[in-house]
Amino acid sequence: MHYDLIVVGTGFASSFFLKKYLEKAAPTVRVLVLERGEYIPHQQRLQDARSKPLGEVSYVSGGQAGVTYKNNTPEKAWIFDPSFGGSSNCWTGCTPRFMPNDFALKSKYNVGIDWPIQYNDIEPYYCETEDIMAISGPEQTPYPMSKKYPQPAHELSTVDKVLQRAYGELYISQPTARSSISNKRNKCCTSAICHLCPVEAKFTIENGFKKDLYNDSRLEIQYGAQVIQLDIQQNIVKGVQYRQQGKDKQATADLVALGANAIFNAHILLNSGDTNVHTGKNLSEQVGYYGYFDLKDFQNVGGSSIITANGFMLYDGAFRSERAACIIESHNDVFIRYEQGKWRNIAKFKFVFEDIPQAINVVERSTDPVVPQLTYKAHSDYVAKGYNHLKSNIETLFGSLPIENIYLDDKYQPSEAHILGTARMSKDATSGVVDHNLVHHQYRNLLVLGGSSFPTITPSNPSLTIAALSLRAADHLQ
Repeated sequence: MHYDLIVVGTGFASSFFLKKYLEKAAPTVRVLVLERGEYIPHQQRLQDARSKPLGEVSYVSGGQAGVTYKNNTPEKAWIFDPSFGGSSNCWTGCTPRFMPNDFALKSKYNVGIDWPIQYNDIEPYYCETEDIMAISGPEQTPYPMSKKYPQPAHELSTVDKVLQRAYGELYISQPTARSSISNKRNKCCTSAICHLCPVEAKFTIENGFKKDLYNDSRLEIQYGAQVIQLDIQQNIVKGVQYRQQGKDKQATADLVALGANAIFNAHILLNSGDTNVHTGKNLSEQVGYYGYFDLKDFQNVGGSSIITANGFMLYDGAFRSERAACIIESHNDVFIRYEQGKWRNIAKFKFVFEDIPQAINVVERSTDPVVPQLTYKAHSDYVAKGYNHLKSNIETLFGSLPIENIYLDDKYQPSEAHILGTARMSKDATSGVVDHNLVHHQYRNLLVLGGSSFPTITPSNPSLTIAALSLRAADHLQ
């Protein structure tokens, strides 16, 4: 059967694109969705987790997908969920917006490259995404908003309240897809098990879209269907080739949207003969470090979610011409100070730095057409300079707190669970793979959605922006 649209994947990128597309499409359109994984209901995930000892519960609960990629740099982990809903199943639900200058690093600070869109181009779609996800957030933010968050902000901890008094709108209750009130979903239980929320407080593709969007009569979804490559003739994508239950199959369509993550979007393009020099290059994500603060005669209590606040004190400014920006996360999971009578005299922060994508970090083809290989050689010196500045100024930065000792873990985290780059957007094909509407520069009936399109990597979590870009891409179809 021939389709009007084939969509690859069911994560944030694919699902938000599909939502907008079907809202605007005729009643007669036919859409095929190809999902490489299976559908595992959330309640089944919870049941499976509860049947295991705590230490054996995986962060990702998306079944047994086997070997999904070959990692030439095993010390660098890449975390994703290869099942229906993608990483919405295991994300924490953090949804700060990007800052306006994040889209213009080259013109503002002479580093990286500029995005071919500006903040104002995506701002209406931020609002729409926040409504769909029912985001909880504060009234004052460091970025401009034309519409308030749908739900009130989560409660700050006692430490957060001190820092907010010191920094105002540069230190806010974290905007999040974890409900602060019982509305579309249940209220956050503050159990700090957000990757597998036990009370359905967190937005996922399953609780947000499975019932209505994926039951649309115009849509057909096939599970266990891994797309291998595109059928391209004279720069027109005619369809896709995929493997299902060990058999190679084909489907044709007028329009194709790749909505896998940045590993597999790039791999599909490479398998299809895409010769753009940027395809598969600039594999990247943020870099995170933890810090623990012993507090003198001050208890860190309260707070109504796993990450209670975001600090933007190191996020934007002329310094970005020399060193990486950082967003600060105030954590509220289970941790104590191991001293009698001082159990809660402690604060835990995570410092998440942007990076400048580097062409040496790549996704490539391997000898197996369904298994890409990844090589990640290094973070940039830009990150190291940002982290060294933090270390040198951390006592001043947190001077409003009664600090006794600070312990910074110099070993960065192996992953931030954000896979970005590899098919970046740009003004033309000499500097990127897709245009400002996420349409491939060469194959004009192909969209490449998701974090693979990011030209630069900001400190903020990417999922909100990925979803907003997909709404925008569907809204701008010609």
